[in-house]
Amino acid sequence: GDELAAAEAAPPAPDTPQAANLREWRRAFDRAVKVPEDLAVALARACSRAETAWERARPAHDWAAFLPPLAEVLSLRRQEAAAVGYAAEPYDALLDVYEPYAATADMAPLFAALRPALVSLLDRIRGASRRPDPTLLARRAAAADQEAFCRQVATAIGYDFAAGRLDRTAHPFATRIAPGDVRITTRFREDNLAEALFGVVHEAGHALYEQGLPAADYGLPTGEAASLGVHESQSRLWENVTARSRGFWRHFLPQAQAALPALADAGLDQFLFAVNEVRPGLIRTDADEVTYNLHVLLRFELELALVRGDLAPADLPDAWNRAMADTLGVTPPDFASGVMQDVHWSAGLFGYFPTYTLGNVIAAQLAAAMRRDLGDLEELYARGEFAPQLAWLRERIHAHGARYAPRELVRRATGSEPDPGFLIRYLEEKYGELYGF
Repeated sequence: GDELAAAEAAPPAPDTPQAANLREWRRAFDRAVKVPEDLAVALARACSRAETAWERARPAHDWAAFLPPLAEVLSLRRQEAAAVGYAAEPYDALLDVYEPYAATADMAPLFAALRPALVSLLDRIRGASRRPDPTLLARRAAAADQEAFCRQVATAIGYDFAAGRLDRTAHPFATRIAPGDVRITTRFREDNLAEALFGVVHEAGHALYEQGLPAADYGLPTGEAASLGVHESQSRLWENVTARSRGFWRHFLPQAQAALPALADAGLDQFLFAVNEVRPGLIRTDADEVTYNLHVLLRFELELALVRGDLAPADLPDAWNRAMADTLGVTPPDFASGVMQDVHWSAGLFGYFPTYTLGNVIAAQLAAAMRRDLGDLEELYARGEFAPQLAWLRERIHAHGARYAPRELVRRATGSEPDPGFLIRYLEEKYGELYGF
């Protein structure tokens, strides 16, 4: 604190990396010192207990065993929000950990705009006469062959294997060990040709961001990602906008057929439709582009109600099931596929979920800006030219680290702050063409 005060007494010039580092250090320090030590210790212990309880109770569908530790974590997080302070909502103090400078007042209108548009789009898809053939992606392919093709795709979009690795894991993730060492993981199923591939592209999107951050600023805010929402925008942009596009598969389908004989007779239209199938389901992590944000929306609304005190933890399963039925038209048959499916709440990560949808919103907005600046992205993809997109992202997003607040970073890159209209238009156009309405 004394060192920060001394630096602030002779502040660096505005809008410089030094000023940004000082701003972010002050922000982090002020938050940390507001949380009493006994509360910090209690939170760490409670989250550890709750995660362990979740790991044991979820496979057994034992909500009664999980409820007490969950309620304890929620109570302590509400105490933390009170200690940190907030202008309007206690939820704001928790959201700010994952999406700096964001507030409920930013997220609620975003979801309010998305809900009717997504529900309407889903209704039209349900009523469409065209249907993809999902069995195409269930054809068997050896994990080793899938891995070779995944490495080929990751290299083509710009992932640097000289500064990273691809390994197998139970749940895919990306991690930066240090500058020059950014690793990705995936899992392979021999009866699912899509899971590993899109998992690799998703994690490579995260890794490309990490590989593009200023290495000289490692350990400083200007060498770190701007937020989880911005991070998710990078993975979703590459996974969905790029790797599920027609142009991408005009380029890669012949290579996929050479690497994976099971796809030898797959036509472009048939394959493209299969990898973009919309099917409302129970599990968020398995959801398609159209339904995914409805999964996030219901979690945002439920955790907001929990933090406000408007919803008791004991009433969460019934509220979850009603929300699933209302938004997606499905009802979980058990706790494991319903209210207990995510680890986030047991780990105390209240405020995390909205960053997933914010990432999708920003991804669509970045894609629109790139079309403005780079021209027809589909034609670039069809020619196997991914370097222009990566260079644009390096210049507009990656190179700045956390120099700017996330909303300001997006404004500088695209011309406006995050706007759900871009995502709505992208989904309407893409799925209207696929499903024929």
